Amino acid sequence: MSQQELFSEIIKKYKHDPASVYNTWFIGSEERLKAFRSIKRGVLQVIEDIKSEKFGNDFKGSSLEFVLTAITEQKQVFEGAAHPFYWKPKMRIPDIYENQINKKAFGQFLENCFYATKEDQLIREIIKLDELKIKGLGPAVASILYFLHPTILPPFNTAIVNGFNFLFRDKKKLGSWQEYLRMREVILKANADHKDQLSNDLGAIAGLLFEIGTKNIIIEGQVISEDEKVKLLKQYDRRHKVVLSEKHEEDLHTEMQYHLLKIGKALGYDPIAATNDRGKCHDEINFSFISLNKFPELSVDKETLNTIQLIDIIWFEKGSNKVVCAFEVEKSTSIYSGILRLTDLAVSFVDHGTSLFIIIPNSREKDVVLQLSRPSIKNNNVKIKYILFSDLREHCDALCKFGENHKILEKIAKAVSQ
Repeated sequence: MSQQELFSEIIKKYKHDPASVYNTWFIGSEERLKAFRSIKRGVLQVIEDIKSEKFGNDFKGSSLEFVLTAITEQKQVFEGAAHPFYWKPKMRIPDIYENQINKKAFGQFLENCFYATKEDQLIREIIKLDELKIKGLGPAVASILYFLHPTILPPFNTAIVNGFNFLFRDKKKLGSWQEYLRMREVILKANADHKDQLSNDLGAIAGLLFEIGTKNIIIEGQVISEDEKVKLLKQYDRRHKVVLSEKHEEDLHTEMQYHLLKIGKALGYDPIAATNDRGKCHDEINFSFISLNKFPELSVDKETLNTIQLIDIIWFEKGSNKVVCAFEVEKSTSIYSGILRLTDLAVSFVDHGTSLFIIIPNSREKDVVLQLSRPSIKNNNVKIKYILFSDLREHCDALCKFGENHKILEKIAKAVSQ
């Protein structure tokens, strides 16, 4: 079997495994698509904080932490993406918190990459950053750059590097930008050779390398010891349990969207589900029967509109384009990007007085209180309240029966003290 044929077989195995990154994240996760705009907004906030000298001397509590947290929500392929950015005071790394020159250089790098439109511009910026030799600031930044330019720059972490080395019989190192750029060239060539099986979005092939690097896919030439086999069997079991858990979470997500559509309809509004959710069904009722089938015309730019259309549920005034309420239903693994989407909408309609709600599992109440207490949220003067899954489920029928307008939600909504 030729190298090309072997690679094709590996891709087939990758795509046919229901527990693979391809199926659970790349094509199977609504959050992946929703996250791009949120992360871009977060990067702009980092740039602005550095420009205005509001970026602190620690990762914790910074706008950069918000961005990396939103990235780490993107399933296991980005697990640990935040670790290289943690401030390690004894080692003085990464040296972008206390060193003002390096901090500004990092901000300028992010800004130049954000607005770059061509591949050579991005490569030039990476080379310039590498030449500065900022201590502790290596190609882990590529995980941020991927969400800015997913067809040009692949993400980068230990598992992806290990997968690359196994697949291409190489010895690339983790902490080098030069090694990252060389690895990227090979990845782009392999992706182009198998584009019909993969995608223009480099997340697909990065996910494949991740699966090989974590030995979820075993390729020819990999030596597996007996101890490793035992560990891999346990790993496979965990992966399939995660898939089942995510299916349960998705069902809960759908149920909460249904309740919100039902309440909005009963209160006399025009409710609508997210663009990619209108084909859903709960309790044998299709969303299309209780949701608008077309988004009202809104006076916002195309990119903002695309983001707003991905908000889980929106209530419009009957027959108008006035947004009355917007709801993000979050699962156990995501909160940050949902908050950013609601903030996006609020900033776009500052005069509309839209009520914003995040719907969360009971187990995540402490986490949502923490996030809504962040200065970056409070400083925007955006008021987001939260509703627990259990309260929405329990009181849905009563809200439908006794409510006169959206203010009935105040009976079950909770707010974070200012």
